[in-house]
Amino acid sequence: MTTENTAEVVGEISWADFQKVLTVVGTVVRVEPFPEARKPAWKVWVDFGPYGEKKTSAQIAALYTAADLLGRQIVGVINFPEKQIGPFRSQFLLTGFPTDEGVVLAAVERSVPNGTRLA
Repeated sequence: MTTENTAEVVGEISWADFQKVLTVVGTVVRVEPFPEARKPAWKVWVDFGPYGEKKTSAQIAALYTAADLLGRQIVGVINFPEKQIGPFRSQFLLTGFPTDEGVVLAAVERSVPNGTRLA
């Protein structure tokens, strides 16, 4: 499928639509196992600077250890409603790209201040 075909299937959005999605960078400050999850996952806490610390469940355990994640800057969407995942309340979406081996995290190429918004 070409890029043009993908845009047709998904539909174009306006700049105003894009601005509604609060996609920001943050630093992972805590990681815990999530044994209750159906698929291998971590509980991840991230410092989003002025937006505060938020937590999520992320199915990224196939490619990342807790040590890989601690201190790493990630990209998250922080204005979705909270979601109950088993006994855990997820407060943001950790972004990544699914592959056959597992989810590859979306990340910044250089360090930026926590809370910096994607533009």
